[in-house]
Amino acid sequence: MIDDDWLNELTWDAQGLIPAIAQEAATGDVLMLAWMNREALQKTAELGRAVYFSRSRGRLWFKGEESGHVQQVHEIRADCDRDVILLKVTQLGHEPGIACHTGRHSCFFNVLQDGRWKAAEPVLKAPDSIYKDQDKGKGHD
Repeated sequence: MIDDDWLNELTWDAQGLIPAIAQEAATGDVLMLAWMNREALQKTAELGRAVYFSRSRGRLWFKGEESGHVQQVHEIRADCDRDVILLKVTQLGHEPGIACHTGRHSCFFNVLQDGRWKAAEPVLKAPDSIYKDQDKGKGHD
């Protein structure tokens, strides 16, 4: 087990959470933002696999537990205020490269054009073929 003193150096919110950004190591693409509690971040460091905290479910969420879209973690960084985590990852799974519950590469697929949000990335795989229960795949909370 990794000594957890480093966790004490982070700035956790009132709920004991910290935002975590997953960035594709090879391309620099920002894949998603989720939340971590101390246990999730410690498990991520120990396992080398992204583990988040689902606010809606109130439990740890091992990325890919339902979809198979696992994030292998190469590096964990904190910002200057130590209140945001950056994970440098490789997106693995049955369909490598899908990080979003919508079946896209990145959750940041909406682009503002002419005052409207438009999808700028294609769906690589239909969400209903990824998730048995559509509520399980919704959001990164």
